[in-house]
Amino acid sequence: MNTLVIYTHPNHRSLSYAFLQEVLRGSKENTKINEVKVLDLYEAGFDPVLVFNENKRRRDMYRDPELAEYREQLLWADQVVLVYPIWWGRPPAMLMGYIDRMFASGFAYRDKGGLLPEGLLKGKSVVCISVMKGPTHYPLLWLNNSHKALMRKALFNYVGIRKVKFFEFGNMESPKGKQSRKLEQIYRYFKTAR
Repeated sequence: MNTLVIYTHPNHRSLSYAFLQEVLRGSKENTKINEVKVLDLYEAGFDPVLVFNENKRRRDMYRDPELAEYREQLLWADQVVLVYPIWWGRPPAMLMGYIDRMFASGFAYRDKGGLLPEGLLKGKSVVCISVMKGPTHYPLLWLNNSHKALMRKALFNYVGIRKVKFFEFGNMESPKGKQSRKLEQIYRYFKTAR
């Protein structure tokens, strides 16, 4: 299995970065994982701004040469792992910009004229690892599970990815947040994931 880890946090001293390290540590010990590539969106200088004009048409996004390397990464991956914080009830703008630019018609899905498109990224799986300051059940109880609905239904199911797993860790700025236990949970998951 080829794993692409997309890390979205501007600080390498963050708890998100610690979770990234546990993903890598567990994956290294997993014999089912052949290779792991990391895309650090901030470090790579990814431009999240979606532009349409007379030179950049929306219908041509799927072949934008500026994004060719990123398309190749997604096609290569059997498993995509997203590591990010929850800010204002959703993933960071950098990650949402990546999604806006990468999951384009002609690459991630194809319109068939019906209610739903044909997902072109079938067979892949996704793991979302997110951390937040608020309580663990904040997105579920206060925001009607909007984070998971956005990622699972509006994005991944739309492009044909049905296997989506979430780790939403709350209270991460609290001394009682059990950060070590949660980091260990991620390590164990990736060490044994199939």
